[in-house]
Amino acid sequence: MVNVLKKLYNNDKRELKRFEKIANQVESYADKYDQLTDDQLKAKTPEFRERLAKGESLDDLLPEAFAVAREGAKRVLGLFPFHVQILGGIALHFGNIAEMMTGEGKTLTATMPVYLNALTSKGVHVVTVNEYLSSRDQEEMGQLYKWLGLTVGLNLNSMSPDEKREAYNCDVTYSTNAELGFDYLRDNMVVYKEQMVQRELNYAIIDEVDSILIDEARTPLIISGEAEQANGDYIRADRFVKTLKEDTSGDDADDDEDHGDYKIDWPTKTISLTRTGIQKACDHFGLKNLYDVENQKLVHHLDQALRANYIMLKDIDYVVQDGEVLIVDSFTGRVMSGRRYSDGLHQAIEAKENVKIQEESKTQATITYQNFFRMYKKLSGMTGTAKTEEEEFREIYNMQAITIPTNRPKIRQDKSDILYPTLTSKLTAVVEEIKERHAKGQPVLVGTVAVESSERLSQLLKEAGIPHAVLNAKNHAKEAQIIMNAGKRGAVTIATNMAGRGTDIKLGPGVKELGGLAVIGTERHESRRIDNQLRGRAGRQGDPGVTRFYLSLEDDLMKRFGGDRVKDFLDRLSDNDDEKVIESRLITRQVESAQKRVEGNNYDTRKQTLQYDDVMRIQREIIYGERMRVIDEDNSLNFVLIPMIKRTIDSQVDMFTQGDRSKWRLDSLRDFISSSLLREDEVDKINFKTITVPELKQKLYDAVEANYNEKSQALADPSEMLEFEKVVILRVVDDRWTDHIDAMDQLRQSISLRGYGQLNPLVEYQDSGYSMFEEMISNIEFDVTRLFMKAEIRQNLSR
Repeated sequence: MVNVLKKLYNNDKRELKRFEKIANQVESYADKYDQLTDDQLKAKTPEFRERLAKGESLDDLLPEAFAVAREGAKRVLGLFPFHVQILGGIALHFGNIAEMMTGEGKTLTATMPVYLNALTSKGVHVVTVNEYLSSRDQEEMGQLYKWLGLTVGLNLNSMSPDEKREAYNCDVTYSTNAELGFDYLRDNMVVYKEQMVQRELNYAIIDEVDSILIDEARTPLIISGEAEQANGDYIRADRFVKTLKEDTSGDDADDDEDHGDYKIDWPTKTISLTRTGIQKACDHFGLKNLYDVENQKLVHHLDQALRANYIMLKDIDYVVQDGEVLIVDSFTGRVMSGRRYSDGLHQAIEAKENVKIQEESKTQATITYQNFFRMYKKLSGMTGTAKTEEEEFREIYNMQAITIPTNRPKIRQDKSDILYPTLTSKLTAVVEEIKERHAKGQPVLVGTVAVESSERLSQLLKEAGIPHAVLNAKNHAKEAQIIMNAGKRGAVTIATNMAGRGTDIKLGPGVKELGGLAVIGTERHESRRIDNQLRGRAGRQGDPGVTRFYLSLEDDLMKRFGGDRVKDFLDRLSDNDDEKVIESRLITRQVESAQKRVEGNNYDTRKQTLQYDDVMRIQREIIYGERMRVIDEDNSLNFVLIPMIKRTIDSQVDMFTQGDRSKWRLDSLRDFISSSLLREDEVDKINFKTITVPELKQKLYDAVEANYNEKSQALADPSEMLEFEKVVILRVVDDRWTDHIDAMDQLRQSISLRGYGQLNPLVEYQDSGYSMFEEMISNIEFDVTRLFMKAEIRQNLSR
């Protein structure tokens, strides 16, 4: 392990040494370009493009192009990138992650690689976590690009396809990660090439890259259509589970005793009915056996109702606003608008909260961020915290995390954690520290893990008469403004986790003398990286600052992963120990080891998700590739359609004519031909008693060719025939693909059970998925055959 770390550290040093040489070259042009007039500097863009056309590479142009962007920034934005920002820009150009501390100017750093890569006219995507940041950066940095002769676009959710297309056709496009992914999926559902909005995915720079590629890695982007509805089932299941009580007995309790109706395993967040609960369900719903096959649907609804009522916590996992259940991102504390829990869990929560149950849906297209961003030719990113996840970035995205030095030395004080026995004693101590710092005018930023704890702390501060702003998932629309004011004298700001991420906290007048911004963490997060994000709010650009985490033995992380030693420690404390402050290195080490364990578990889960999703990725690329081939065709799809029909004829005829003639299933063969290929009168002319298999196949091939020619003549305009072919193929492909996504999702849900039979669930998923995909292709070809051969030609076809 030590050798691995040493190797990574040395690699960092080696890369930075290489970047230093290039950065010095960039700086060597500073005086020369400073002498150029505005027009001469602007003329560099067409000059660079001409040199690229003549065979020079982007790497060849880097020193000059970076120097032009740097000089342009000085004239347009009044900002001149520092040496360390040039290093960061070089790291980004070479497809790395530039780890730069908060306040080091990541937005300006990106302008240099964006300008260089945009010279190819193939498009550069600057990806942000929300539309506020996209709009802000496009407006501010866009001035520079436009001045240098590049086109700049902004891609928003509210835009029409035409507006989006225009944005994507620009040299530089600002967008959120979600909108990029959804546009990709929508582009692969269109019927006409002209309806697509995206170009080829060329180069992306992802701001807050750890948030998008790590925290949201497993988040599937899903486009859904309406499916069947079963609101009554959710309500009935919800009413029943609300009558149940929890079994809080330990694992070694007497099984024959009635302890409760359901049991929760908090480390894995799983819940299940006990024997008593199962019996109650049978009595309530009038069943002999709850787990009979015909009760499968009810069991599913009960499982989700249990999760909704006893695992999913209001104001932590979700909030209810305007009669709607909205998911809260556990990493950022933000409301995830438009997202819904899958598999009926969202509807179960709606039943629990007694709000309108929204329609269930059927997945039409889906992709994870992991697989979407791996499709870019080149990918890079910026963040203040990437090193703890370095292995994951390297293994999954082939990106190296390079730590860029700070422009000025860091003088922030990171104080050691303080541990309290109870949540109440911890919050009391937090309020006391805030009161002290507020009294002298020092600004304080308090980080909380959940909405619930931010509101509880806010109430305590109100009672203490301390004015403060609360930034959580319930009012994140104002988050940028609130976070910008957090460094002013006397400001007290409570923020969930990384709320307001991407917005700089600048110190107000006189705050440096007071010690800078004080950051107080009220709980350790599962990930050290998120804690580091909070710490990084203080001490920007060599400013003073202080950070400290307050913990309690009742914190979620301690309860779930603290281990038996911590529990024993808590049990040994007497009732009057509430005010006692615990400063034990054992506890601190326990917290860190718990965090590392959780990080490891989360990485394994994300890696496993990717392995499973890779099965769908390969299938998705085949389907989307074939779809694109159909959409791209301008003349005729004869070369796609006729082979599909012939393969269907071969497989069906072979299936019904196995063995000698006495074993042929002639009735089934005849049914296939009459239902899918020929008219009844044409079928009657075939002598099934004497015809050979090759003769029959040839006869059917000839009929297909004749049918095709007949339809072509009926539609005098070749473009109408092409339209007809596209409609037939795309309608079938889309219907079958949607069903296949659902089937694969169900397979994924159930595949883990095969592990009990000593089988590898992933291998089983790959094998079963491959078989199901082949079956889907066969079904597509069969449906296309029947639809094309039996369709009556009409004018004005519509999909």
